[in-house]
Amino acid sequence: MGIIKLKNIRVYAYHGCLLEEGKIGSDYRVDVSVSANLKPSAESDNLIDTVDYVHLNRIVKQEMAIRSKLLETVVKRILDRILLEIPLVEKADVTVSKINPPIGGNVAMVTIEMSKIRS
Repeated sequence: MGIIKLKNIRVYAYHGCLLEEGKIGSDYRVDVSVSANLKPSAESDNLIDTVDYVHLNRIVKQEMAIRSKLLETVVKRILDRILLEIPLVEKADVTVSKINPPIGGNVAMVTIEMSKIRS
């Protein structure tokens, strides 16, 4: 078993419950970690035998582009797509952080983290 991580994917998106968030948007940070059997790809040196991190990044960008009120909904969509589209993935962890959230205080970010295991 091995782990592939994509750290600090930067995205500008329009999530949130406030009307203004849907109009002006915000900066987000997304981190993805997937567990998979990497032994075949380590031996074959073939992309087809591993988890393509370009595919992971594309899933993140596409799902972040779909407006949602809650970050939990966005994280769930990303997790569902990873396990649906990439059969090699046994477990996925996704973290979405809203940078400088509009919550009336000096807060660097608000983060939602969820995991999903293939059943």
